[in-house]
Amino acid sequence: MIHAIRQHVTVQPDGLIQLHVPELKAGTLAEVIILESSEHVGKRSIAGFIGKGQGCFATAQDADTFIRNERLSWE
Repeated sequence: MIHAIRQHVTVQPDGLIQLHVPELKAGTLAEVIILESSEHVGKRSIAGFIGKGQGCFATAQDADTFIRNERLSWE
């Protein structure tokens, strides 16, 4: 059976996160999952994703050129 413990913490300098869980026995194995609060995640524009995925184009102009050439090849 999984026992869940939820705590809200503040990330310290250098990314340090400390948890104090006195109800866990010393030597107990535990898995920690970090979920960043959505109120602190910055908004991204769709343009920020250009060129980020594998096989994507480096610039919007590269994508436009590819699409234009594909359309010309259909004729």
